[in-house]
Amino acid sequence: MGYGITLRVSGDYALYTRPEMKAERVSYDVMTPSAARGILEAILWKPAIKWVVDKITVLNQIEFESIRRNELGSKVPPRNVAKAMAGAAIDLHQYTTPDRQQRASLILKNVDYLIDAHFVMVPQKAGESDTQEKFYNMFLRRARGGQCFHNPYLGCREFAAKFKLVEHGEERPESYYAEEAKIDLGWMLWDIKYGEEVLKRKSVYTYEPKFFRACMRHGIIEVPDEVSL
Repeated sequence: MGYGITLRVSGDYALYTRPEMKAERVSYDVMTPSAARGILEAILWKPAIKWVVDKITVLNQIEFESIRRNELGSKVPPRNVAKAMAGAAIDLHQYTTPDRQQRASLILKNVDYLIDAHFVMVPQKAGESDTQEKFYNMFLRRARGGQCFHNPYLGCREFAAKFKLVEHGEERPESYYAEEAKIDLGWMLWDIKYGEEVLKRKSVYTYEPKFFRACMRHGIIEVPDEVSL
């Protein structure tokens, strides 16, 4: 296991969309491991390291709120983009007025989490001067100073996240569910595994969603590693 960190993230609203909901968005009860990894990568991302989320602590009571938002009903087809890149005269504009749709979303409010994670080195992409200590200190410096490559968010970009590093030896806040022995949250998205295959002498990028059975014990969700899924 690499160097471990604890990060506290919070926000007014969050939306971790369940993939089984098609037309309108419904959030998971808590933050997903992939969303937690996205926040860590927003603070520090390097090809030489890979973030691994160990556990997520739910500090506040789980509360939902229903809202309505304007969304576009379609997107620019990839084939049109490919034709435009090849030099064809293709209109890539999206006209929001005729394509606007109102959709309801069931989102979380007043969220507050602790993310416990560590990173491992990627030997194929690490340079001679890349060490675990180097990236660990780099993350500490950036997290303490509030620095990030892009503003981290809670599931959707419009729901910005506030973050604060929990220093070693600092007292951890107690979860609202500290007295609850076990709460079954059902199947949850763990992450998406990306790969590459060669089909008919062409490289094709693939992706495979991974799920796990999320159980919250005393407010803490232990995130399994990829091997145990």
